[in-house]
Amino acid sequence: AADLWSVYSKPVPENGRELWTLFLQCSCVTVVIGGLFYNWMFASLEYSWHLSTAMAISFSLLLLLSLFLVHPARCVFSMIMPTLGTKQGRKLLLSTCIMIVVVNVTPNIISNIKTILQVIKCICKNSSESLLNSTALLETASWEFGDAIQENVHSVNIYRPMNGHFQFSLLKNSSLIYQQMHLAGEKIGRDFLAVEVLVKDTVRVGNKLVAGFSMLYLSFESTWYLKNYLTNLRFDNFYITKKLERLAVDRKAAHLLVGSSKNLIRPTGLKLSREEVMLCLVQAMLLTVALMLMLVVMAMDHFAFSVADTAVKKAAQFSTVPVALSIKYNAKIGILPFLLKLLQLPQEELPLQNFERSYHHYLIFSSAHCRISPPTPPNPSVLLVVGLLFCILYAIIFLETYAHRLCRKIAGSFFESWEEKRALYLYKKLSRKHKEE
Repeated sequence: AADLWSVYSKPVPENGRELWTLFLQCSCVTVVIGGLFYNWMFASLEYSWHLSTAMAISFSLLLLLSLFLVHPARCVFSMIMPTLGTKQGRKLLLSTCIMIVVVNVTPNIISNIKTILQVIKCICKNSSESLLNSTALLETASWEFGDAIQENVHSVNIYRPMNGHFQFSLLKNSSLIYQQMHLAGEKIGRDFLAVEVLVKDTVRVGNKLVAGFSMLYLSFESTWYLKNYLTNLRFDNFYITKKLERLAVDRKAAHLLVGSSKNLIRPTGLKLSREEVMLCLVQAMLLTVALMLMLVVMAMDHFAFSVADTAVKKAAQFSTVPVALSIKYNAKIGILPFLLKLLQLPQEELPLQNFERSYHHYLIFSSAHCRISPPTPPNPSVLLVVGLLFCILYAIIFLETYAHRLCRKIAGSFFESWEEKRALYLYKKLSRKHKEE
C-alpha cells in the first residue's frame, strides 16, 4: 500500500512499471467516481438517463486525463475526500437531508390533508343530500294532511277556498347545490396539486443548484488549501512532524519541541485546542437547531396521518340519524254554538275524521360510494436515513480538525521537498523564540 501511494504521489514516474501502475490506479479511481457521479445525477438529481450517461462519461474521461497527467490535480482530488469532513461537506450532507425530507415528507403531508378534505366533502355532500331528500318527506306529509282536510271539508259541504296542499320547491335546486360542491372540491384538488408540483420542482431545482455549488466549492477549497500550502510557509504550519523531529534531533535541539508542546500539535494525535473544542460545540448547537426543524416537519407528517386515519375510520363508523315527523289532527264541528250558548244549553260537538300519522326519515352522513383516498403512512426509512446522516454530521463536526490535518499530510506527501522547507522554517521560528526567552 505504501508503494502504491508512493507511485500515486510522485510528480513523475521513474520507469515504465510505475507508469502503468499509475495509469491503473487512475483508471480504477475514475471508474468508481464515474459510477458514483452517474448515480448521483440520475437517482438524486433526477436528470434523464441519456444526459446522466453523457455527463458521467465526459466527466470520467476528463478526470482520468487530469489525474494521470497533472500531478497537482491528483493532490487536489485526493484532498477532496477529507474536505468532505469540513464545513462544506456538512453543507452538502445537510442539503441532502433537506432534499430527502422535502421530497418524501411534504407530498405525504399534502396527500393526508387531501384525504381529510375528501372526508369533509363526503360528509357535507351526503348530509346535504339527505337533508334535501327530507323535503320529499315534508311534501308527502303535506299532501296527505291536505287530503285529510279536504275530506273533512267535503263531508260538511263547505266551500273550500284552497286545495289544502303545500308546495315544496327546494328539491328543484338540489342539482345546483351538488354542482357547486363538486366545483369547490375540484378547485381544492387542483390547488393542492399545484402546490405539490411547485414544492417538488422548487426542491429539485434547489437541490441541483446546491449540489453543483457544493461540489465546485469542495474543489475550490482543496485548490485554495494547496495554493496556500505551496506559497505561504506560515500557513497551517504548527505541527510536530517526523521531518521536524528529525531536524531537531540532527541539530541537537530536541528540547525546542518539548518546550513548545503547548503551541504545537502532533498531526497523528487526538489533542484538540480549547478554541477548537468551543468551535465544535457552537457548530453542534447550530446543527441541533436544523435537526429540530426537520423533526418538526416529520412530526407534522405523523400528525397529518393520524388525523386522516382517524377521520376515515370515524366517517365509516358514522351512524344514521333517525328523524321522525308526527302529525296529529282532530277536527270537530259544533251545531249553532252561539245559540246554545245564548240559551245556556250544553254544547255538543260532532267529531269529524281524525288525522294522526308519523313519517320517518334517516339523515346519512357518509356513504360507501364516496371516493376517499386511503391515508398515506409516514415512511420509516426517511427517519432512519435522516438520523444516520445527522449522526455523520455530528461526527464530522468533531472530525473536521482531523480532516484538516489529513489534508496537510496529503499535501506533504505529494510535495516532500516543500514539506522539508516548511519544517526548516518552523524550526528556525522555534529557535528564535527560544533565544528571545
